Amino acid sequence: MRLIADSGSTKTDWLLAEGSVLSAWKTQGINPCHQQPATIRHILQTELLPFLKGKTTPELWLSFYGSGCTAGLVPDMKALLADVFHLPDGQIEVAGDLLAAARAVCGHEEGIACILGTGANSCVYDGQNIVNNTPPLGYILGDEGSGAALGKRFLNGIFKGSLPPFVRDLYLKETEQSYEDIIHRVYSEPLANRYLASVALFIGRHQDEKCLQQLVKDNFSDFIRRNIQPYKQRLSIGFVGSIAHAFAPLLIEVCHESGYEVSRIEKRPIEGLLQRYYVDGR
Repeated sequence: MRLIADSGSTKTDWLLAEGSVLSAWKTQGINPCHQQPATIRHILQTELLPFLKGKTTPELWLSFYGSGCTAGLVPDMKALLADVFHLPDGQIEVAGDLLAAARAVCGHEEGIACILGTGANSCVYDGQNIVNNTPPLGYILGDEGSGAALGKRFLNGIFKGSLPPFVRDLYLKETEQSYEDIIHRVYSEPLANRYLASVALFIGRHQDEKCLQQLVKDNFSDFIRRNIQPYKQRLSIGFVGSIAHAFAPLLIEVCHESGYEVSRIEKRPIEGLLQRYYVDGR
């Protein structure tokens, strides 16, 4: 029996499986870069463990893939999970969400794997391991192509005038926000990256507007230019994440314009991870 977690900054998908899916849940996102251990522990104890009660065995294996699970933070995250789930260290696997994406969209083939959700990341994958990575730098210094970067680009545009006034007025009306509300959410409340990424919901509802299509394309072009072209390899590219999935036609268009073929776009990598453990068997 295996519990598989795919955790982004906004939400975590959980699957309990034994050959096939037994149960599935969602909790809020878990990111050890942005959250204290006590916060992560609280999320697990209140949002997940009550649903697992009576469903697991002592032979449970836990595979946790998460944004923020960098090499330096993996040991602490592994220790926290071992304590919360009362499992031995040898039955817990912790890795970054980028490896989850690579395993999901590339399988055992060489390629470039990308995450475009609340945050963004990319890597060159040799079929087994990540062999190159452009540092994403997070939503303040980087994360081009992400929902957070798209939100920043949009909010800058509606208030500085690069987007038409009717877009600004429509956004403020639909979200029932003011300029002051937005500034407060970004600079005075926690998890500004999630708030910025939420702007993508509005853009998705109105993506027939040419100016918003161009905004999305410019965001993806920045991602290709700053994160993919430095690899200097023309491999096929696979994507996972809510932003990649929501704007897939525009993403494919930008990739083709830059000379890259898109192999696969998935909203979530967790089904691919399930296949890895129970179909491919390696």
